[in-house]
Amino acid sequence: MHSLRVEQPDDDRRLEDWRQVHNAIIPTHPLTLDEVRERAGRNHLEVAYLDDVAVGCSTVRPPSGGEPAVVIARVLPDYRRRGFGAELYARGLERARALGAGPVGTIILASNVDGLRFAVANGFVEVERYVLPGDTIPYVTLTLPA
Repeated sequence: MHSLRVEQPDDDRRLEDWRQVHNAIIPTHPLTLDEVRERAGRNHLEVAYLDDVAVGCSTVRPPSGGEPAVVIARVLPDYRRRGFGAELYARGLERARALGAGPVGTIILASNVDGLRFAVANGFVEVERYVLPGDTIPYVTLTLPA
């Protein structure tokens, strides 16, 4: 049995692993390595590895300016339904609570049916849908009731 290893990316190789997973899950908004570096400066990022293969990533945006903390867990389709999303989500929620989060939100691309199902199964409730300029697939904002 292979176990999941979760690391905070601390070099360009691991940031690139995070970027690759993000871009596979969010093909409508691919990020550059520079954009990922910038995100790592303001958010808590983690990469999940199975052996040496990046299979998932997560983002925790701290609460700020009255906005709730945001916890996003992403797992590549070939690695879903193995508990990896649950582990990333639990780690992210723990980090958000340590950062003083009250309410917690998440954001999922509407085409990610597995992600939406996971969020709802974990108690999240849809709040709104929005489409970024130039995109056609909406993002779904959900919140975890307190």
